[in-house]
Amino acid sequence: MDQDPMSHSKKWILMMTGNSLKMRMAVAPPSYCFVAFPPRAKDGLVVFGKNSARPRDEVQEVVYFSAADHEPESKVECTYISIDQVPRTHAIVLSRPAWLWGAEMGANEHGVCIANEAINAREPAAETEALLGMDLVRLGLERGTTAKEALDVIVALLEEHGQGGNYYEDAHACHSFQSAYLIVDREEAWVLETVGKYWAAEQITEGVKCICNQLSLTTKIDAQHPELRSYAQSQGWWTGEDEFNFSEVFSPADDHLDCCAGKDSLEKKEESITVQTMIDILRDKAGGVCIDSESFLTTASVVSVLPQNRSSPCIHYFTGTPDPSRSIFKPFIFVDDVKLVPKAQSPCFGDDDPAKKEPRFQEKPDRRHELYKAHQWARAVIESDQEQGRKLRKTMLELEKQGLEAMEEILTSSDPLDPTEVGDLFYDCVDTEIKFFK
Repeated sequence: MDQDPMSHSKKWILMMTGNSLKMRMAVAPPSYCFVAFPPRAKDGLVVFGKNSARPRDEVQEVVYFSAADHEPESKVECTYISIDQVPRTHAIVLSRPAWLWGAEMGANEHGVCIANEAINAREPAAETEALLGMDLVRLGLERGTTAKEALDVIVALLEEHGQGGNYYEDAHACHSFQSAYLIVDREEAWVLETVGKYWAAEQITEGVKCICNQLSLTTKIDAQHPELRSYAQSQGWWTGEDEFNFSEVFSPADDHLDCCAGKDSLEKKEESITVQTMIDILRDKAGGVCIDSESFLTTASVVSVLPQNRSSPCIHYFTGTPDPSRSIFKPFIFVDDVKLVPKAQSPCFGDDDPAKKEPRFQEKPDRRHELYKAHQWARAVIESDQEQGRKLRKTMLELEKQGLEAMEEILTSSDPLDPTEVGDLFYDCVDTEIKFFK
């Protein structure tokens, strides 16, 4: 026999080696974030939206943290590492996977909104624990009073601490990603895309923009890491002679550079874009914006409206529950005395949390909050009983519509906002929703 008995296994080993990079790269969940500026958005409003696609069984909570002063030289404990705290952090509201410190999306008291996208790039993301992209969302909100300030905060921390670690609560595999961000305020937005500590950013002040789980920046780069281009050249990814196209240089070879589902949904809208338009886009399952697949689900959504007129308040609508097509968007407004909403917050396990102990994630505790549990019942009814499900969904949309109309009145009113009226706004909406499901 002249055939090498090892040939099959050799072939297999070669094949696996060739595929190892692909295997190491976890599949980035197909989330979408959007922003629309006047005149495409109505009435001088900037409208921001985000669907957070995450593992199906993951719970997201909605949490508020008031502004705070911190002792000199104190530290802040992020998901995996501790870093230096700043003297003062802004008030923030977050929608976040309940096991981690950071957030998928959120806003601060100064009208800055940030959303994060997990992305794959030519360079695999580090598995070493550092800052998660989601930690950087929260740090940007806590420390930035404008979109540009938040961007500067994020890239400085990226340079200092790097990004890396598991994006999922999974003991069996490390799912690590590079990060992209949509950072928005009343005046402008920045799309920030990162590969390791290297980054590029584009400023947007008009029209509409969608980002998803792929690199999207091309040749219009308004800010960048000082060594971005020399790094790309040193890796052999760019000759230095062609025009520098960020996503062509840094995307994986097999990536189809197209955020089409989200982009089409937004650009097809001929009418002015309102909060309702953005909610409808986030609910679009047929177009692929609302994810409901075997692995991933849209586990939470947010829409924010940021009036360019500074005398009007910014309003942020959170679901706090999975599947926006079966959820109620509930309004939140920053005032000095916001009432906390324990019913939209997951149980706290303190130092016993399996996400905080090493080796991590050895158990998965039940992180469902009261709103999530009540909504689980509603989702089951909508899925199983056509008649009752239709009625239930109709009433849910009616509840949401009442909230949207009340907020519209606040935005169009010339009277100053009464903080006592809106301090418990989100609390009341969550409470009403739970009672309604019962």
